[in-house]
Amino acid sequence: MSDCHQTRNPFTHDESPAVGVKLEHVSKNFGALAVLKDVSLEVHPGEIFVLMGPSGSGKSVLLKHIVGLELPTSGKVSVAGLDASDPTTRGKVRMALVFQAGALFNSLSVYDNLALYLREHRVTNEAGIREKVMRALQILSLENAARKSPSELSGGMRKRVAIARALVQEPQLLLYDEPTSELDPVMSATISEIIATLKDEYHVTSFVVSHDRSLALSIADRVGILMGGRLLTVAPPAALREPTDPQIADFLNPLIDVKNPRFKQLEA
Repeated sequence: MSDCHQTRNPFTHDESPAVGVKLEHVSKNFGALAVLKDVSLEVHPGEIFVLMGPSGSGKSVLLKHIVGLELPTSGKVSVAGLDASDPTTRGKVRMALVFQAGALFNSLSVYDNLALYLREHRVTNEAGIREKVMRALQILSLENAARKSPSELSGGMRKRVAIARALVQEPQLLLYDEPTSELDPVMSATISEIIATLKDEYHVTSFVVSHDRSLALSIADRVGILMGGRLLTVAPPAALREPTDPQIADFLNPLIDVKNPRFKQLEA
């Protein structure tokens, strides 16, 4: 039986079960380089889980394992109780990934960027595609951008378009790769609000890879800290506001010491 939480999607009025994710003793090596080291983690259906960690800690590699783009060297990754490495799982569980840079096609309008998946997969006819696309644009307050090129949009609007494009797939699991990168603080807060609103109104499990401390501590149900390929902790945001582990404390609340700067301690 698949791991899912039945709830009604208010936009489609269909049953849209949020699904869970489970990693069991997952390790990943690229040659002699160990990127993930015995990671075990469970994401509950319908929650917002934020994975944080310094650059190079293995966050994006872990994300790729969930969507089946990478296979573990050892261990197992499951989505809705199904093996994430099995190609047939993508046909049974609706997953959508919001890429860090948006990955929008500048040669297409915003409308056609959203319609592309629906057309390629022949989900419905053009009237149905228009209904789904415009619904997603309305959810993200982007109706007036439908005929614009992504190159005409601000960074924040491009992020919103990327999220809208994911929504047309009516996902059960929505994955975000650094959704607030390169955004100013106000737009970062806006994207955080969107992620939280979609969880409550769209009924979807959200897995967010982010460096954004404000996002993690304000909207996450739980936060995981990954460092050097190891999962150091999984905790609710309140437990991380004043962390006792010195590694985690230094990552979340780094002190600036101009007399003993960090870059002078880094390896060449």
